[in-house]
Amino acid sequence: MATISYDDFARVDIRVGTIIEAEEFPEARRPAYRLRIDFGPEIGMRRSSAQLPALYARDSLVGRQVAAVVNFAPKQIGRFMSEVLVLGFPDDAGRVVLIEPERPVPNGARLF
Repeated sequence: MATISYDDFARVDIRVGTIIEAEEFPEARRPAYRLRIDFGPEIGMRRSSAQLPALYARDSLVGRQVAAVVNFAPKQIGRFMSEVLVLGFPDDAGRVVLIEPERPVPNGARLF
């Protein structure tokens, strides 16, 4: 594995946001939700597609804080424009397990 400098890491802007809305995304190739996430006043609301249905019911996502990369270029997924990359780890079956702060933090807080 190649090493990177702290400056390389600092270029990736990872922030916390609260999921405001989670909708079914039937057009996605793999089961996914369309999310609307509040990243606070500096960044605002952003949208994302996330492959979460295997472990998370839609209604369990609303109000949950998640970590996301907010400075990737937007990605077109079907008719949907995903603006941030929600972060997670795969479990033993390859299902996405969300990265969440272990206690509430302000929306928009940056990972360091």
